[in-house]
Amino acid sequence: VQLQASGGGLVQPGGSLRLSCAASGSIFNINAMGWYRQAPGKQRELVTQITSDGSTYYLDSVKGRFTASRDNAKNTVSLQMDSLKPEDTAVYYCNANVRTGWYEVGDYWGRGTLVTVSS
Repeated sequence: VQLQASGGGLVQPGGSLRLSCAASGSIFNINAMGWYRQAPGKQRELVTQITSDGSTYYLDSVKGRFTASRDNAKNTVSLQMDSLKPEDTAVYYCNANVRTGWYEVGDYWGRGTLVTVSS
């Protein structure tokens, strides 16, 4: 299973960015997809996650500013980030919990994409 992430970059405070991630490979079904982030000197944290039934979790600090969406048919997840703040600066990682067989389930990660919010 491979996760291909795109998006990210440099944006001024108050600006917007969109991250996208597509999963491919031997996929039976995807239980959950989402995004983590890791800022310099900090632990990786879960930003958002969408389960297969559409239930969505958001980190408190991004609620009302970030919107996650998922396309189950295409095995993709996107993250629209609005009203970005300098504290959102981090490397963002796409994550998916994937069933690859009747009894095989695992967590997969995309390569990180850097989001920098700075004037």
